[in-house]
Amino acid sequence: MISTKIKKLRLKFNIYNIDGYIVPKNDSYFNEYSSPDRLKFISNFDGSAGLAIILGNKNYLFVDGRYTIQAKSQSGNNFDIVEIHKKLPWKVLKHKIRIGYNPYCFTSLTLTRYFKSYFTLVPIYEDLIIKKKSRKINNKFYFIKDHISGESSKSKINKVLKYLREDKADCLFITAPENVAWLLNLRGKDSPHSPIPNCRMILKNNGEIYLFANKSKIQNLSIKRNLLKGKLIDENKINIFLKDFVSKKIILDRLSCSLAYRNILKNKIYISDKNDPIYNLKSIKNDIEIKNFIKTHILDGVAVIKFLYWIKNYKKKLSELDAEKKLNFFRRKNKNYLFPSFNTIAASGPNGAIIHYRANKSSNRIIKKNDIFLCDSGGQYKYGTTDITRTISLGKQTKKIKNIFTYVLKGHIAVANSNLNKLKSAHLIDNLARKFLKKNGLDYPHGTGHGVGYFLNVHEGPIAISKGYKIILKPGHVISNEPGYYKKDKFGIRIENMIYVKKFQNKMCFKNLTMVPFDKELINFKLLNKKEKDYLIGYNLEVYSNVEKYLNYNEKFWLLSQF
Repeated sequence: MISTKIKKLRLKFNIYNIDGYIVPKNDSYFNEYSSPDRLKFISNFDGSAGLAIILGNKNYLFVDGRYTIQAKSQSGNNFDIVEIHKKLPWKVLKHKIRIGYNPYCFTSLTLTRYFKSYFTLVPIYEDLIIKKKSRKINNKFYFIKDHISGESSKSKINKVLKYLREDKADCLFITAPENVAWLLNLRGKDSPHSPIPNCRMILKNNGEIYLFANKSKIQNLSIKRNLLKGKLIDENKINIFLKDFVSKKIILDRLSCSLAYRNILKNKIYISDKNDPIYNLKSIKNDIEIKNFIKTHILDGVAVIKFLYWIKNYKKKLSELDAEKKLNFFRRKNKNYLFPSFNTIAASGPNGAIIHYRANKSSNRIIKKNDIFLCDSGGQYKYGTTDITRTISLGKQTKKIKNIFTYVLKGHIAVANSNLNKLKSAHLIDNLARKFLKKNGLDYPHGTGHGVGYFLNVHEGPIAISKGYKIILKPGHVISNEPGYYKKDKFGIRIENMIYVKKFQNKMCFKNLTMVPFDKELINFKLLNKKEKDYLIGYNLEVYSNVEKYLNYNEKFWLLSQF
């Protein structure tokens, strides 16, 4: 039965002379967490990535391999689920139809990739999905100090100005809030899981700044003092400003500059279509950021170890939501902890096969004896961002499951031990992570690693370890290492550490940030070679030496038992 929301949307097709409408996951800021979440509103799908197309008599929901099971469960009654990495929208739809879209929520890059020139794309500046505007909470923006960021805003701006001069551009339109945050050492409270300040900015090649934001969030002396050459402009007046803006050449970020803004500027200013250089600049963490990452992961490791000891020894009835709540309790005991860096995945048994599962009242499962329990979680701390996955056994497991866990572990260790002087490209490291699974006819439908921000987004581009991803890793890159395996309706296994690239005596290597042991009960040690066994011993010793002073006697004893 077609939902009422879809029926209401279809009634508008005749008004705008369209045959269909595209519903994105992202909002107009292109943040990781959308507000409003139009895709969830229309489809009930709440994964972090996706795209819906509503037609007059059929609907499609395009998702990647992480979300196929989840999408079928949440949206399968009203949508045909298509794996977008296998079939793009232009290959599915009939050509020569008119499709409406909101130009504030799409970039030219996205529309070209997904629809090519086979369709008539109709920009509709009115939001057809959610009429009621999201309630704006006037949380003030704030600056983090230079001794926390490791580099002054002035120094960062000078790096970007150098890039502008090399490109012979007059200015850069910074449309990704995370990039404004990094450049100005600015933070806010506009995202549930990231300290993101929703704002945009123009930086001119003479150092002049125009910051577009909700004025109620930026009207304070510290903002004005820190911006120096900055001018504050209310975000509601950005269109008026751009229409009057004079420049010869402007760089528009292909990843986050909407077609709405591009269309205002394209007829009067030469556009340099490049990615914002800040993505690459902020991906390389400085020494202070790495130092704070290390401290933060020790604190986070203590919380997770306490949780693992607790759940391993808990004898009463326990649900997934109970486990999630308890983990957050252990994190909150640290005064530097602020909030989760993403929605916790506390998945037991068959729910573990849903890669980005989130327990709710309807899905919440009682954790059973002999279950495999997969917990993927993270925190935002002062100052640092964490992300860790541990899969543990809550009873006896079959040899087959132990073997699969060990294949995943071997891949994880292979990544950690990568020779980065030879395997500099990320896709070669991805091959290592899958090697042992593939030898046994197994694989996983997601990348092996994602970049991580410094007190910013837990998923941060452009760094990743993935198939076909030929980016070169450099000292200071912080990334996750998370191979896995998922058996539909049975179980899920994933092992995730955060790691960073370190240069030592002209050689590059990965160093672990995450300080939590792997579950010894799931390892088939007969499948490990001496080098892998030595790695585990060395890693466990490092974990113990960093966290033991924060643990009680029983927790220390349990930690030693993992050796």
